[in-house]
Order: sequence, then C-alpha cells, then structure tokens
Amino acid sequence: MKLSLLPWALVLLVTAPGPGPRPAAGAQGSCSHRCGVQDGPCSCHPTCFGLASCCSDIQDFCLEILPYSGSIMGGKDFVVQHLNWSNPTDSVICSFKESIQTRGFVDSSGRVHCVSPLLYETGRIPFTLSMDNGRSFPRSGTWLAVHPSKVSESEKSQLVNETHWQYYGTTSTQGNLTLTWNTLALPTNSITVELWGYEETGKPYSQEWMAAWSYLYSLATSITNSGSFTFTPKPAPQNYQRWKVGALRIVNSKHHAGEKDVHALWSNEHALAWHLGDDFRADPVAWARAQCLAWEELEDQLPNFLEEVPDCPCTLAQAQVDSGRFQADYGCDIEHGSVCTYHPGAVHCVRSVQASPLYGSGQQCCYTAAGTQLLTADSTSGSTPDRGHDWGAPPYRVPPRVPGLSHWIYDVISFYYCCLWAPECSRYMQRRPSSDCRSYQPPRLASAFGDPHFVTFDGTNFTFNGRGEYVLLEASGTDLRVHARAQTRMTPEGSQDRGTGLTAVAVREGNSDVVEVRLRDGAGALQVLLNQEVLSFKEQSWMDLKGMFLSVAAGDRVSVMLSSGTSLEVSVQGPFLSVAVLLPDKFLTHTRGLLGTLNDNPSDDFTLRSGQVLPPSSSSRELFQFGADWAVENASSLLTYDSKFLVENFLLRPKHDPNFLPLFPEETTSSPSQASEAAKLCGDNNFCNFDVAATGSLSVGNATRLAHRQHLLRVQSLQPVVSCGWLAPPSNGHKEGMRYLVGSTIHFHCDSGYSLGGAEASTCQADGTWSRPTPTCQPGRSYAVLLGVIFGGLAVVALVALVYVLLHRRKSNRHREEGGRVTTEAEIAGMQPQA
Repeated sequence: MKLSLLPWALVLLVTAPGPGPRPAAGAQGSCSHRCGVQDGPCSCHPTCFGLASCCSDIQDFCLEILPYSGSIMGGKDFVVQHLNWSNPTDSVICSFKESIQTRGFVDSSGRVHCVSPLLYETGRIPFTLSMDNGRSFPRSGTWLAVHPSKVSESEKSQLVNETHWQYYGTTSTQGNLTLTWNTLALPTNSITVELWGYEETGKPYSQEWMAAWSYLYSLATSITNSGSFTFTPKPAPQNYQRWKVGALRIVNSKHHAGEKDVHALWSNEHALAWHLGDDFRADPVAWARAQCLAWEELEDQLPNFLEEVPDCPCTLAQAQVDSGRFQADYGCDIEHGSVCTYHPGAVHCVRSVQASPLYGSGQQCCYTAAGTQLLTADSTSGSTPDRGHDWGAPPYRVPPRVPGLSHWIYDVISFYYCCLWAPECSRYMQRRPSSDCRSYQPPRLASAFGDPHFVTFDGTNFTFNGRGEYVLLEASGTDLRVHARAQTRMTPEGSQDRGTGLTAVAVREGNSDVVEVRLRDGAGALQVLLNQEVLSFKEQSWMDLKGMFLSVAAGDRVSVMLSSGTSLEVSVQGPFLSVAVLLPDKFLTHTRGLLGTLNDNPSDDFTLRSGQVLPPSSSSRELFQFGADWAVENASSLLTYDSKFLVENFLLRPKHDPNFLPLFPEETTSSPSQASEAAKLCGDNNFCNFDVAATGSLSVGNATRLAHRQHLLRVQSLQPVVSCGWLAPPSNGHKEGMRYLVGSTIHFHCDSGYSLGGAEASTCQADGTWSRPTPTCQPGRSYAVLLGVIFGGLAVVALVALVYVLLHRRKSNRHREEGGRVTTEAEIAGMQPQA
C-alpha cells in the first residue's frame, strides 16, 4: 500500500501551487493563455480542482460564465464569475472563435459582462476576453450556442397569436399585431423594435452560397419599455420585398439602427406575410401560387437529396427506440402533448439526428396513435424530408447547413407558398415525398446492468463482476470505443459486496469529443463530463458537440448520439449504472470487447484480444478470465481520474484488480427466507436471483430485474418488420387503409360511374409483396348501376304487364256492359204498345 501511495505523493508535490505572489501572466505558474494545460508546476486543466493541483489564478483566466448558453441569434448578456474589476481603466472586448468581437462592459458592482454575437452555428463556441481594449486576450471560456427553438420563452419576445402574423394579408386576416416581452430581460427605459430579414444567396451548393441576416427597418423607435407593442402593419417598400423570412429584435434605444451584437431580445423566425407588398394583399392566392411555381422550378434544378436521407422506421416503437439515428421532433412530440400543428392526425414525429453527408439534408417520420407511419402520398399530414436539416449540419455557417434557418428557406416558407397560402400542396408533396420503410434496418442492441450482467449484440447472456476498468466495445472503421469502470458496492453496514457494478462509462468515436457518464459520489445521480470537465445541465438538456449530440432527460438518463448513428444510453438502476448500446448494421463483423462480436453468431461472442474464442459453454471462472482480458490500457483510457481515490485505485493500479475475488453464480447460497422472497420478486430471472444472493438486497435485485426487462422490451420493439411499400389507389377510385406492413389489407373502391377491374383487396405478404396489384376502375356502369338497370328494367316490364292486364280487363268489362244494354232495350221495345 505504501508503494502505491508514493506516486500520488509525488503528484501532489509537483502540482501543488506554492506560496508567494501571483505568477506573471503567461508564466508556467499561471493560467494566462494556458487553460486546459496540465503540464507545468501547476495545472490549468479541469481535473485540477479534485486533485488540488490548480494554479492559484485559474479562476481569473479559465472563465466560468452565467448564463452559459443562449440562442444563435445572439444578444445574450452573460457575467464572468469570480472576476471582479472595481476600477476599470480600459474597455472590455469579447472575442468569439477568434474572429467575432463584441463589446463587453463592467457594471457598478465591478462584474465583467460580455454579449453573445449573432452566429450561424450551434455548439460550444470558444471565446477569449480582453480587458485592455483588445491588445491581449489571456482569458478564455466557452459559450454554448443553441437552436432558437431550445431557448426559454422568457428570453425571447413573443408574437401574440403567431398564426395571425404569418397569415396577415390573406383572406379575413387583417387588423393589429402585438409583440410582448419580459421587461426584466432587457433592463432599459426606452427601446427600439427592429425587423431583420434572413436570406441565402448565391449559386446553391457552390462557394458563393452565403447566409445572411440583414437589418431592414425599425417598426418603432425610442418607445417606453412597457413589455408590449401593438401596431397595424403597412406594406414594406419594394426594396425590402425580397425578404420573406425574418424576426423582430428589441434593443436599447441608445444603439444606432441595426447595430450588431448588442443586448437584445429576438422573436421567433417566421414568415413575413405582414410585411409583404400590395400585390400580396391584393391577391394573396395568386401571389403565393407564383412563388410556389418559382420554388418548384428552382427545386427541379437542384440535386436530388432524397437519395441520401435514411429510410424511416416502420413503426412508432422502432422510431422511439432507435435513438442513435432518430430523435423526437419538438414540433410533434408525444411526451409533450402531441401538439402536431403541421401534421394533424399524427401523435409523434421524429427527425434524423445526423444530416446527410453530402447535402446536409434531414429526414422526418410521423406516426399515428396506432403506430402507423403517415405518408404524404396518403395525406398532407404525412412526414416530409428536408433539404435543409432543421438542426443544421457541421461545419454549419453556410447554406443549407445553418441551424433552423436553412430549413426555413428551403422547406418551410415553400410550404406556406404552396400549402397554406395557395391550394398547390400537391406540388410541394411531390417534391417532399415521405420515405417508406422498405429498406429500414433496426439497430442492434447490447446491454450491461446490475452486478454487471451483459447481453451481447448477438443475444449471449453472461455475468462478469470484475473490479477495474474494461473495454465494453471497440469497433474498427469509425474507431468507436466504449470504456467502463466497475466498483464494489458498500453495504448499509459498511462492508463491501463480493460483486461489482458499473459506476462510469466513457465513449469516443474517431476524433470526437469524449463524454463520460458516472455516478456522483453518494448521490445516486448522474454526472456528465465532457473532455474530463463536469457539465451543467441547468440551462440546456441538449448539446451539440464535436462528432456527437448529447441529451439528458430528468437527470437520470443520458443519451449520446454519435455521427455513425451509434447510440449510448446510460441510466441509474439501483446502486449502479445501466448501459445500452445501439449499433447500425454497418458495424456487422467490426466489433469486439465485452459486448461481443456483432455477426449474428453467438458462438464467438467470447473472443479474447488475441483472437482466441472461448466456447459458449465456458464456466463462470473462465468467463471471468475473458472479462479480465478486456481490461483497459492506461495509455488509451477514456475515463477521468480527478480525485485522490480514482488516482490511487484505478490510475496507478492494474486496470483489472487481480486480488479481487467475486462471488461466482455457482457459489451463491441464500437462506430459506431470502430464497423465498427472491423467488417472489425475481421468478425465473437468473440475473435478479443472482444479485439478491450476491448482495442480500431485494432492491438491488429488483433494479436488475427492471433493467433486464427494459432490455427485452427494446429488443421486442426493434424486431424487423416487413413492409410492402405504399400501394396506390386506383384512378377514378379510392382505397381504405394506410398501413403497408405484413398482414395489412388494403381495400379498393371505384367512384360512381366506374366499375372495378381486378381484386377488391390486397394483402401485404411475408416476402414484401402485395397479394394483388392495384385494380383499375373502368368507365361504364358499376355493379350498382347494372343492378339498378336490371331491376329498373324488370320494374318497367312489370309495369307494362300491369298496364296491359288492366287495359284488357277494362275492355272486357266494356264489352260486357254494352251487351247488357242491348238486351234491355229490346226488352223495353217488346213491352211497348204497337202502333
């Protein structure tokens, strides 16, 4: 033990800051220009706080800011923490990405402020700070720029009745418009309301293609900051008519018109119907139709982006589980009430996480309450792919990769032209057709949970409860790596279990950022680290990072979505972490590690580093050696060592603890009462039974049972589904049914005046084909008409026969009556006296 402590003592001696005056800026003993650097007599790396090795001036130069995030539209005021400048002698300049400078200031309390700039990208934006009017920038920090839709409503101005704004000038949509805002978010007495327009100019997909926000004009100047502004829109001058998409900005009236990168409140970007000219107001349908036709003509000249967007999942269940490739569309999210304005009839939509590689395009998939995909071929409520991915695409900044705004230009405003302002929606849907799911392949799932139990990608189950750090997954091609740390559990009595569980997981792919998720000491909650720095999620639960997206839900579940379509999901289950990894099919035959070899062959899942394969019948002790063989190597570890405990127990010791002897499954014994309770709780779940026996805790066993159940439910949701593809209705007819998966039946009907030529129904078969083709509706009498003619004819014949019978009877009666009258006259004549 003394030997293992010696290196730790050396670390402290080398890195501890010494007494004396603060080091000069730029010196090795200072963090000036050195943020993130570990070398030297003291550290400026985030891990130094837990290791007590920081330079004394780290908080002066490695900046913490609040708030730390804001919209890409800019104008957010943030304060530098731990930095006080009581008597400023020079100006404050904030430089973002070494190219965009904004003017900061020092408030009456000596706090230093910066203002975020207007950006055309999301993600973590590095910035530096000058306190000598730009002569030097020794201080640095990070600003998080987010998609405008992810910003709190209190940080924006609000378009009251936004639909009224975006339909203004169309039939029966006139009157006043109102803008509101939180006055505390812009503390000033007098404000100006400005209109800014967004456009993308130049030849598409060329070096000249540019994105730009432009100040257009002011709606009001030097008005009271009351929190509300109402006006009657007037058509804008002709020279502003080319801007169809824009946003309003509220600023302090002290700034000159259109001054960039000042403290401001922006509205949502929106269709500028209210600002369009007299030609729009005179005949909005004709104007919109002309715009729709112009968009259609341009669209037909652009490359076909549809060929590279991914196919949609076949079912809602698949779409919700395939989290590496699809995430909820904030415009139609089942977890937020299914408010699907543009997709009535849907309860949930998802968007492809990653933009397509060449054109930066995106996929959208919408589903009904029954889990059926909605297609535009059947309904205007169907999902539509996007030429510009709504979330943008690296490297951002240029069309069509600008987050949110490129999507507005190429996919949203055209929807207004064709579908909302003019009855030309078929043109739009023809160029934004829904993707069906015939080529969709669900991802493969592997999981680790409990004391730890593993279910490989090929479905092999085993238990490996070593203590140390291990390779869960390595994948060639993308250089994907997932490492995990396993530790023993302390019982309530203070002793250690003979089992272990996962307490930290880290992932990296290629040259992406490194994200680590770990249990926070003693809190039973998750802590997320980015490149070994602890992240805060107080403001944002979604982050765009280098090579990945990161999402945190309710503090107990973290999802990492990598550029390859891989997903890592980490949650808290009992005292340990539960880990799920989802891999697309392209990783077939390219994986190794504790989660096995993905190749649909469970027999080779226990492959050692050397390539030797242990048989599936290997004993638990042999599998323990398999797990030990996949211990992480120090030089390649992705995990963080930012405390004395972690340094002593994991950095300076073997990655697999050879002295720790776990409890093996065949060695478990339980008292009769414990066995009875475990049987009631676990049933035939061996993982649950083992954990109860190993820990003596029913709660630990129950957490394992729930984690295993979650794995099985995901596997069930991800089962491949056969799709036969969209089936067209007959011309001059219609169909019943919009589900095109195996076992589904579509029924056909003809319009009045047409008869069905072919089958009345078609069923999707297991081989992916329809049992019958779409029938035809042939001109002529339909069966109903034919039957009508037949019965009508019979009725006519019957009527004629009836008339004939009646006439014949009448004639007979007349003859009979006439014969009776002659006899009577003769008799009368015979009775008369003779002359």
